[in-house]
Amino acid sequence: MRNKSSFTTLLLAGAAAYAYYKYSKMTPEQRKSLVGNLKQKGKDLMDEYLPGSMKSGFNRGATASANDRFGDGNDYTS
Repeated sequence: MRNKSSFTTLLLAGAAAYAYYKYSKMTPEQRKSLVGNLKQKGKDLMDEYLPGSMKSGFNRGATASANDRFGDGNDYTS
């Protein structure tokens, strides 16, 4: 059993390293597009599956400035 969990851990670490490598090779425009697509998919999921009364709790952070958000013209991805 221990051998199987070690293999799984190694497999996940390899996948994470590969994803980081691919992300580091992207241009800033590609990174912004990737983050924007993920945000849009998240919003679509919220619209589809959350009732209206629950959505208001998630929209509280929408008042943050553009410099405080990940992927919106800041330097977090460099």
